[in-house]
Amino acid sequence: MTDVYRVDVEITAPVYDTEVTSRVADAITNIFPNAELEESFGEIRAETHSMDHFSDLLHRQEILDTARGEFFSNRDGNVFSFALKKQAAFEDRVNFSVGEPDELGEISVRVRVEEPTLEEYVDHVAPPTEDGRPLEG
Repeated sequence: MTDVYRVDVEITAPVYDTEVTSRVADAITNIFPNAELEESFGEIRAETHSMDHFSDLLHRQEILDTARGEFFSNRDGNVFSFALKKQAAFEDRVNFSVGEPDELGEISVRVRVEEPTLEEYVDHVAPPTEDGRPLEG
């Protein structure tokens, strides 16, 4: 069986007066290289249909359990959302923004899963682990 994923990933990030717009855009494309960006005054919006590179970063950084916790705690039906720190993203690292808002603002990500189920897609992006190692499905 070939896995078919139909997802819409919406990304937004504020651009403050103290920031260079291209650096915020780079932060987004470092994490989501296939995202199509649209700049407007004080904000960048982007859309993509793949989280493969993001998933690779989660595996490399060994933060799959953290990611799963973020995804499932911010779930609403077939949508999950999370926030990332801009500075870490600019450095090609995933750092979830939890608790106090970051002074530079955050990259907000909203993922709507059409196919398969949200749980199956989360398992694809951030598989469950045992002793820190991804379980093979």
